[in-house]
Amino acid sequence: MSSRRHPFSNEPIARDAGLLVIRLGVGLTMALMHGWGKITGGTELWGQLGGAMGNLGVAFAPVAFGFLAAFAEFFGGLLVAAGVAFRPAAAMLAFTMFVAVVTHLNMPPESPNAGWTGASHAFKLMVVYFGLILTGPGRFSFPAPKSH
Repeated sequence: MSSRRHPFSNEPIARDAGLLVIRLGVGLTMALMHGWGKITGGTELWGQLGGAMGNLGVAFAPVAFGFLAAFAEFFGGLLVAAGVAFRPAAAMLAFTMFVAVVTHLNMPPESPNAGWTGASHAFKLMVVYFGLILTGPGRFSFPAPKSH
């Protein structure tokens, strides 16, 4: 029996490497492909984004809520990727994805992204962020978690 480690094992280092891959992939994709355009979009776009809160019965301050969604997607994505303020960032992103799911499910049926067809991507990301909240960032994060 070999004592050499390999990446396809149940050892903690393999789990931590897997979490790093997930964090980098999901976090950077969220920040750069979804968040950047929204955080730089300005108040008109933020107002449109924040209007989605109306699906939850929140009809005030759409620009502020839109900015918070853009902030969560861009800065939260970067924080998840780095493993910094990890659980709060993942929680912000999970909630933002929840709002996106509810928004797609409340679209008129004739809309191209209505229903689960449009909501499925946000739903998958929401599930990933909830899973990451449970697991934590792993040891390859900044600052590295202390050993028990």
